[in-house]
Amino acid sequence: MKPKFWFVALALMIALSCAAPPEEAAPDHGAGTVVKMSDALDAIVPADYTIEKLAGGMMFTEGPVWVAGDEPHLLFSDIPANRIYRWAEGDTEASVFYDQMYRGEPRNGLPGSNGLILDNDGVLLACEHGNRRISRMVDGEWETVVDNYEGRKLNSPNDAAWHSNGWLYFTDPPYGLPQQDEDPMKELDFNGIYRLNYETKELQLLDKDQTRPNGIGFSPDFTTAYVANSDGANKVWMAYDVNDEGMFENGRVFYDASAAEASGMPDGLKVDTNGNIYATGPGGVWIFAPDGTHLGSIQPSEVPANVAWGDDGSSLYMTARTGLYRIKLMAKGPMPAGMSSE
Repeated sequence: MKPKFWFVALALMIALSCAAPPEEAAPDHGAGTVVKMSDALDAIVPADYTIEKLAGGMMFTEGPVWVAGDEPHLLFSDIPANRIYRWAEGDTEASVFYDQMYRGEPRNGLPGSNGLILDNDGVLLACEHGNRRISRMVDGEWETVVDNYEGRKLNSPNDAAWHSNGWLYFTDPPYGLPQQDEDPMKELDFNGIYRLNYETKELQLLDKDQTRPNGIGFSPDFTTAYVANSDGANKVWMAYDVNDEGMFENGRVFYDASAAEASGMPDGLKVDTNGNIYATGPGGVWIFAPDGTHLGSIQPSEVPANVAWGDDGSSLYMTARTGLYRIKLMAKGPMPAGMSSE
């Protein structure tokens, strides 16, 4: 071989030996991603996490609740469609659990149920927009639990949470009214946070200063309440001290997301057994430490509006616009009981 060819061959070998190794393919995390803001997130989200899309084709999903028992499953609302859906492991899509719970005069807006929750006996309760009440399922139909405050019709109950004192705490923004605060059907001149004595049906107003109270939850010791304010002009999560009588005190901003540019607003939320808060908001599910530190965000391929713990307590289910999603975590949340056949 002529010298010049030896030189070319040698140069090529040197170039190949110095080339960077091929990049590894990015891990496939499924239908979304997790944005890490703090190393503390490593104790919550596994490195090999997967965001699963479990069902789709709905209009606007909300209010999920896990039902344990012999046939564990998830129930969730599709508010514009006026339906409650059911999903269980192995299902390729969700099925209709209850159709057309609002049966009044045709109206625009969001007529169906929003937040769903079980009582201590496993009876299903629903925060209803169109019927403007909290109801419970009895023999396959719905009966009113509460629908007014001091004789004036509630706006549209949105989300609810049980306190260890046995009272049901819930929020009542105007989203179920076609014109919201300006709607002629609105009878209350505020949007309140309430608590209901489930046995006596006594209803107490806790706060009326939030413009759009929405998701609600409690710290594991039930001394702090967290309430989302789903208002584009004031995107905050509030915290309240819960006194020995179960009333709210010392309302304060827990976290202000008003500067966030992503789609979505503070909405439904849940708390894990360590006190971390999982709050749907701009772009995804914001995970907060109890001191308000933003640890990171779970971002499915659609913006979520609410969450629920399920399976063994370590699965976080997310209702997100037209779909249902799930991520399995290392954290765990408190689990509701199975649903009664009542």
